[in-house]
Amino acid sequence: MRVFVAGGTGVLGQRLVPQLVARGHQVTATTTGAAKLDLLAKLGADGLVMDGLDAASVGEAVAVARPDVIVNQMTGLSQTHAGKLNPRKAERFFAATNRLRTEGMDNLLAAAEAVGVGHVVAQGHASFNGIQEGGWVKTEEDPLQVTEGTKALVHLEDVVVKAGGAVLRYGAFYGCGATDEQVALVRKRLFPLIGGGTGYSSWVHVDDAAAATVLAVEQHATGVFNIVDDEPAPVSEWLPYVARCLGAKPPRRAPAWLARLLAGEMAVGMMTKGRGFSNAKAKRELGWQLRYPSWREGFQQELA
Repeated sequence: MRVFVAGGTGVLGQRLVPQLVARGHQVTATTTGAAKLDLLAKLGADGLVMDGLDAASVGEAVAVARPDVIVNQMTGLSQTHAGKLNPRKAERFFAATNRLRTEGMDNLLAAAEAVGVGHVVAQGHASFNGIQEGGWVKTEEDPLQVTEGTKALVHLEDVVVKAGGAVLRYGAFYGCGATDEQVALVRKRLFPLIGGGTGYSSWVHVDDAAAATVLAVEQHATGVFNIVDDEPAPVSEWLPYVARCLGAKPPRRAPAWLARLLAGEMAVGMMTKGRGFSNAKAKRELGWQLRYPSWREGFQQELA
């Protein structure tokens, strides 16, 4: 198929494009600046410069590529686009990504309709953001926790599913440079365990996430899928494990009231009330098989 990957130079895009090419697909991928066109060529894609928030730019790029399927991997999470993360002002860091998940997604769907693209697959998110009530592990039927960021995710899911596409709710990425900043903080003991660390998280290796995306493309999947590993776990388990894999000292502990003042509500909520996700639907309906079924073996392989 002719596959259009919006956001081909992001953390996941760089792993996805080669997998699509290896499966025989003709890939056109976008980046926000000409400096990364050579990277896309090395990955095996035809590169285009595109501004996802400019409807004309998106329309022109999709018209040039005339793809059979569009895959939206656009985010604005790099320091180039978002600056350095200040947990107390997380809304600023995620502002560009939220616009890409709303305005950018709408632009892609409009371009898809104009050119007659038959299928769309989009990046969602499912790491700790399940609704903070009931059990600790959520399915696709459970709502997301309502925050400023999840409003954008809910919009994306609504419009893509209505268009007959698939939304892949990826867990927290690791592998291939995806967690370099967090790893540096753990090494310096600047990533504290807040409260009892009772909040759950779901992880996924970027190569496993890319493999699930290829399946969704090839199978013309529809609906919402949690793309996470087999072991959602509380922060009190995975954070000390990361430190051990790195040969670092155990993380310091911080009471929730103090962390709320220093790091903000998002960090406290993640570490004390976060909900993880089940991957049963993706494994059952897509036939997805994980290289790293658990973050335990994945972290050991990537960090040791």
